[in-house]
Amino acid sequence: MRKAALASATIIVSMCLGLPPQKASTQASLSSSSVVPIVTTKADGPPDSRNVRLVMSSGTTQAGATADRGPVTTDTNDSDEFLQRTIRSAPPTRDHSQKIEALLKRMTLEEKVGQMTQLAINMVTTGAGQDIRIDPAKLEKAIVKYGAGSILNVADQGLTVDKWHEIIGQIQEASTKKTRLGIPSIYGIDSIHGAGYVLGTTLFPQQIGMAATWNPELMKRSSEITAIETRAAGIPWTFSPVLDVGRQPLWPRLWETFGEDPYLVGVLGVAFVRGMEGSDLSSDEHVATSLKHYVGYSFPLTGRDRTPAWIPENYLREYFIPPFAVAIKAGARTVMVNSGEINGVAGHVNHHILTDILRDELKFNGFVVSDWEDIKKLVTIWRVAENEKEATRLSVMAGIDMSMVPNDYSFSDHLIALVKEGAVPQSRIDEAVRRILLVKFELGLFEKPMPNPALKSKVGLPEYRQASLQAARESMTLLKNTNSLLPLAKDRKVLVTGPTADSLISLNNGWTYVWQGSEPSLFPKDRLTIRGAIEAKAGKANVNYVPGTKITRGPGPVNVTPTNIDAEVDIPAAVRAAEAADVVVLCLGEGSYTETPGNITDLTLPEPQLKLAEAIQATGKPVVIVLVEGRPRVINRIVDKAAAILMAYNPGNEGGQAVADVIFGDFNPSGKLPFTYPRTPNGLITYDHKAFETEDTAFGNVAFKPQFEFGEGLSYTTFAYRDLTLSPKTISGNEEVSVGVTVSNTGKRAGQEVVQLYVRDLVASLSPAVRRLKRFAKVYLEPGQSRTLTFKLRRDDLTFINTDNKPIAEPGDFDVLVGGLKDRFALK
Repeated sequence: MRKAALASATIIVSMCLGLPPQKASTQASLSSSSVVPIVTTKADGPPDSRNVRLVMSSGTTQAGATADRGPVTTDTNDSDEFLQRTIRSAPPTRDHSQKIEALLKRMTLEEKVGQMTQLAINMVTTGAGQDIRIDPAKLEKAIVKYGAGSILNVADQGLTVDKWHEIIGQIQEASTKKTRLGIPSIYGIDSIHGAGYVLGTTLFPQQIGMAATWNPELMKRSSEITAIETRAAGIPWTFSPVLDVGRQPLWPRLWETFGEDPYLVGVLGVAFVRGMEGSDLSSDEHVATSLKHYVGYSFPLTGRDRTPAWIPENYLREYFIPPFAVAIKAGARTVMVNSGEINGVAGHVNHHILTDILRDELKFNGFVVSDWEDIKKLVTIWRVAENEKEATRLSVMAGIDMSMVPNDYSFSDHLIALVKEGAVPQSRIDEAVRRILLVKFELGLFEKPMPNPALKSKVGLPEYRQASLQAARESMTLLKNTNSLLPLAKDRKVLVTGPTADSLISLNNGWTYVWQGSEPSLFPKDRLTIRGAIEAKAGKANVNYVPGTKITRGPGPVNVTPTNIDAEVDIPAAVRAAEAADVVVLCLGEGSYTETPGNITDLTLPEPQLKLAEAIQATGKPVVIVLVEGRPRVINRIVDKAAAILMAYNPGNEGGQAVADVIFGDFNPSGKLPFTYPRTPNGLITYDHKAFETEDTAFGNVAFKPQFEFGEGLSYTTFAYRDLTLSPKTISGNEEVSVGVTVSNTGKRAGQEVVQLYVRDLVASLSPAVRRLKRFAKVYLEPGQSRTLTFKLRRDDLTFINTDNKPIAEPGDFDVLVGGLKDRFALK
């Protein structure tokens, strides 16, 4: 784990494109001068034998043809160079201190506490759906009487831009014209994969799909578009990105993460932040971000949402804090707190995490907001406070600056009383309000509080949709392709079946128009499901659709009810249709869910879907499985008989088109898994496991072996790596190591390759991981094209966090692993 980062690595990549890539059978015997063809046979194998594969974005099957890559064509030649450059691009915070201090001197205690209070939209509105409207009496109470500084969320569903302007305009009118000091409100929504609560905007793949692109330039552009469309609605603040590291696949919010590796999460998180916040936060095209959920929320022991995590502090610092640290360096303005607990300490009262680490060590100077009703939950759920007043004191003193109350005025009442009693010092209130006012000044809300009608013209532009399509295409991860079944010829008779085949709900998942993503009437009518896209591609005469099974929504309000009930429809009808087809595209996976409603007790794909798959496979027809899912559902019963497997994640509204483009070869897949795909329900292991975790044990128990490995993904072309070089072979102090490798394109199609550089610490005082990702690149190559890439590994890349919670680089040998090649250097 430590040796991965010391060196200055020069990776020389000569890439040639051809057939589907495959893994080398062994890496241990390879020398630095070996030539390793990247050809894909199957997706398992020793971690070190996995190959980095180059693939093409989109295009024709003819040699030398240039693909239509999409609007983002900038290669990432070195993830570290991108990371450092993007962090440096964060503009310095402007000096608003005089204005803030002058305002603070004029504010009463009640006005200050009001700024720390965040209320839900229903506290100022009445009505439902598109008929929601401001209630003057409620608005008066919230804004004028209590001086609430922030409003958030939607009542039950996303709104049009015009409706947002109407609602926010009246909130800001009250805040700036009817209060004594005229301090504007800051409105926030969850723009998780686009401005999902603003109808007509552009939706991208969920974060797990964006992680599968391994394309930080594309992530940055996607978040720029999201910022434009969020701000166009008059909303200046988003509760994103999610920087939780997704190392527990049962967790129902895994798809909101960038996967299991902290380095990948950090690079993409920085891209997200800088795309959202831009060079001028006060502009009409940018919004403030909120890093969430700080910290450790994504690793509950049981896998169930908001249940306890047990994470030693050195592991917390090794795996979970680093993405937040780099995003804070990149200028993120706000942080949202972990709704759970770590080692028995609830996130909202954890002074060590919220103040000692976040403020003193990471130097975060923005404001910290609670999550939904979590101060109340300190009493009702976590039981660390006897009553809400005590919970308020504990959370504010721990470091909470703004409370997402959100449905009453209890926080304001309790905090005012606590200050008057001397239980919370006035200085702590002033500190929190300074932070909140700073963000409001940086956003330009004092100068431009009202929504700008002219910005409506920037919503839903065709070029935004093209960027979304590119992201969906690049996220597609081909996990199996026996005998090069894919791409399919467009004149083949195709059966499309399965519960996710004709569902925009499954393509998008939660945080889409409604919280649980479950309302089909709100989806745009001109977006194609997988079924629709295949019919458009191959012609309806060549395509038959029989669902076989379905996933439905249970009883309850649409916005809070997941689509997660599996049932058979008519499996025998699907089987009969398969017998008449040349090939079957079987679309499996999940409906929509997030947070606690998405809890499950077993990762195994639901039985109706497995039953459908086995019945279809029994016909002997070639089956292409398309997995539309937010977490890796266990499919070991049906993997061996599948001719091809395509992981689509939750690719957004353009996902149906992207799936069809890959299946029929109009796009060469380049996605790589951002998590380890388990083979069994209890075979939950990450790629950076310890060596002894995969050893065979006694009494017939064999080692855990994933279904598919982290970083895996096939292509319609082939690549070979050679000439791995390290220089120097021995380093000390702050010296760097250069790593060079040549990747050659041996195929007939252009494409993009994700070059992955891992480091292995051979011996350490804490048992080292088998490998750790330290650098990556994503580059585009025409057939026969070669490229030289240069990576620089620094000493901090070779460190690990010891039991004293400090980073340390211990002398010893380190292996560098790239594309099936291995070489070694020593740290003295």
